[in-house]
Amino acid sequence: MKKLKAAIIGCGGIANQKHMPAIQQTGQIEMVAFCDDKGERAPKAAKQFGTPDAKVYTNYSEALKNPEIDIVYVLTPNKSHSAISIAALDAGKHVMCEKPMAKTSAEARAMCDAAKKAGKLLTIAYQNRYRPESQFIKKSAERGDFGDIYFAKAHAIRRRAVPTWGVFLNEEEQGGGPLIDIGTHALDLTLWFMGNYKPKSVMGNVYHKLNGNGDCGNAFGPWNPAEFTVEDSAFGFITMEDGATIILETSWALNIRHPGEAKATICGTKAGADMWEGVKINGDDFGRLYEKSPALDAAGVDFFDGNAATPALLEQLCFIDAITKGKPLTVLPEQALAVTEILEAIYESARTGKLVTF
Repeated sequence: MKKLKAAIIGCGGIANQKHMPAIQQTGQIEMVAFCDDKGERAPKAAKQFGTPDAKVYTNYSEALKNPEIDIVYVLTPNKSHSAISIAALDAGKHVMCEKPMAKTSAEARAMCDAAKKAGKLLTIAYQNRYRPESQFIKKSAERGDFGDIYFAKAHAIRRRAVPTWGVFLNEEEQGGGPLIDIGTHALDLTLWFMGNYKPKSVMGNVYHKLNGNGDCGNAFGPWNPAEFTVEDSAFGFITMEDGATIILETSWALNIRHPGEAKATICGTKAGADMWEGVKINGDDFGRLYEKSPALDAAGVDFFDGNAATPALLEQLCFIDAITKGKPLTVLPEQALAVTEILEAIYESARTGKLVTF
């Protein structure tokens, strides 16, 4: 099979730690173009991951002119997700964009429109859907094991793990702090498990309580309080059109004993599930309460064509299958849009002190 050709736009941490190694591992994609506005990053990435004749750019518009490129990976700060993705779609390329989809719902909606107009695939990199525990809960939900899921919690809590590199603390570049960074993963999982993407109203609060103290045992080292302009924690109360309730809790720094992120708790009419210790399913049978824990920690638990793989690799393989075989995308752009709409509403509610309705 002819290999797909890809351009990497943004050669920073997420590209090096997740995407480029996984793309290389598929053996089905050649990385032929690398673009970054920081001069040393793209040449380094091209040397490590690119084809021998891979091109290096500092301007993504120039990279998009290459007619051989099939896929564009948008791995830049949140501020530029929408503009680059739309330009790539308009240039006739399929796009995988890092999470969150965009800073604003208007930008995310424009991305959906551009994909439809171009007739190309657009997906957002919510790799936590590909974890074994996530797949187990999703398959159980699709089978109806939980019944009507009417209450859920989305968890993205760190005790002290504020990212002190890149532009994570820059509101202009990122659009916010932990809510838009890690809260987006937890909310995506929760909505996906519920199969529910129609919010009705949102109330939210954001806090700047611990970001004034940079020397407090942070896992990534002290931060500069003057640069920490985004929230350190945020909480949302979301009501869906069908009456279901979701509570979203997210923080980079919170005085809590039991942190955890990219997790969800769901409660249905037949059973419930949480992700705090692998997967725990709870319910009642024959008048007795029960808990069960599927064995997902053993190597070789497979959820993709019989092949064991990391979530990052599964994400790429599913995208390749969508492009080459017409299989459905795992993460639809409309689903990612709903996540962005809710996150935006939490920020808006916190700013105004009012309920945001859809």
